[in-house]
Amino acid sequence: MLKQITQSKKLNDVCYDIRGPVLEKANALESEGHKILKLNIGNPAPFGFEASDEIISNVRNHLAEAQGYIDSQGLLEARQAIMEECLAQGISDVNVDDIFVGNGVSELISMSMQALLNDGDEVLIPSPDYPLWTASVTLSGGKPIHYRCDEQADWYPSISDIKAKINDKTRAIIIINPNNPTGAVYDKQILIELIEVARANNLIIFSDEIYGKITFDNTPFIPVAALSEDVFTVSFSGLSKTYKLAGFRCGWMVMSGPKQLAINYIEGLNILSNMRLCSNVLAQFAVEPALRNDSLSQQLTLPNGRLESQRNITWNALNSIPGISCVKPGGAFYLFPRLDPKFYNIDNDEDLILDVLSSAKILLVQGSAFNIPDNHHFRIVFLPSADQLSDALVKIGGVLEKYYSL
Repeated sequence: MLKQITQSKKLNDVCYDIRGPVLEKANALESEGHKILKLNIGNPAPFGFEASDEIISNVRNHLAEAQGYIDSQGLLEARQAIMEECLAQGISDVNVDDIFVGNGVSELISMSMQALLNDGDEVLIPSPDYPLWTASVTLSGGKPIHYRCDEQADWYPSISDIKAKINDKTRAIIIINPNNPTGAVYDKQILIELIEVARANNLIIFSDEIYGKITFDNTPFIPVAALSEDVFTVSFSGLSKTYKLAGFRCGWMVMSGPKQLAINYIEGLNILSNMRLCSNVLAQFAVEPALRNDSLSQQLTLPNGRLESQRNITWNALNSIPGISCVKPGGAFYLFPRLDPKFYNIDNDEDLILDVLSSAKILLVQGSAFNIPDNHHFRIVFLPSADQLSDALVKIGGVLEKYYSL
C-alpha cells in the first residue's frame, strides 16, 4: 500500500491566512466566472499604481548585464544607493558590507531568523502583526511571543506588556513601523521607549520599515536605527510598496549599531546568503534610480492625492457603519476596523470573511490572521479607486447587517 506524503510538523503552528483558505475560495469563485474585488493584499499594480518610466527604462537597459551571478550580498551600485539613503536618514556608520539585498523583504526576514535562533529562543512580535514574522520565527525553531499593541492608544505598543514578557530566552524584538495591518506610525517617544527596553535586556531590534515612505497628514517617519546607535539593529525596506514594484521582489536589510558584537551572527547571514548564490539581479538595477530621485518616493503620498483620498473615503465609510470603529492610519495601505462585539454576534471571523466573499464578491482578511486574540477585526486595503471603495463599503455594510445582535 502506498503511504501518504505528509507535510513537515514544523508547519503545524504556521499560519499565513492572507493567502489561506479564504483566498482559495476566492480563486474558486473566479474560476466560476465571478469578478472578485481583492482588498486582501497590498499589491499596487492591479489598481493602476505603476512604477516610473525612469526605473523601468533603467532596468531594461541593463538586461544584458543581469545574466550571471553577482555578489551574494547584492549589486554594488544598489548597496551604495541604500547606504547613502541610510546616511541621509541619520543612520550613522553604515557601509556597503552592512547591507544584504534579497528577493523581497520576505526572504530576508526568514534569513534573519534562521541565522539567529536556536530551538526555544523567544522573539517579541507585535499583535496584531504581519504574520510572516511569526511564521519565520516558528520555522526557525524559535517561539513567537506576541506583545500587545493598544487600539485605544492609536495602536502603539504597550511597553508594560513587552517588559512583562521578557525572560532569559528572549533574543530580539520586532518593530513594524509603519505598521501592517493597523497603519500606525510610531513617534520618537515610543521608539525611544522600545529602544530602552532592547538596551536594558540585550535584545536585537529587527525593524520592518517597508512602508516607511508612505505616511499621510505630514506624519513624520523616523527610522529606529537613527535612534539606536548603541543597540544592534537590523532594518528592512524595499521596492515593493513605495516604488510600486511588488513583482520585482527586491528588498534589503541593513545592519547598524555595535556590529562588532554581532560578528558571528553576520557570518551566519553570509552563509545563508551564499547558499542562494544571489538574489534576482535584474530587479536590483531598479534600486539606484529609485532611491536617488526623491520625487519618486513622494508620488503615493502627495497631499490630497489619490491614495490619501482613498484612505479618507474608506475610513469615513467604515466609521459610518453601525458598530464599527476604526483608528485612522497614519501610513501604509490598510485599515484595521473593529466590530463591536456588543453589536455584532461573530463567533468565527474567518466565517464572516467567507460570507462577505460569497455574498459581496469582496476579498478581505480576518483579524485573527494577524495574531490578534479576538474575532472582532478585519483588514481592508484602500488601493482601489474611490468609486470601487465606496461601492465595496456599502456591500460590506449590507453583509454585516446579518450579524446584528441588538
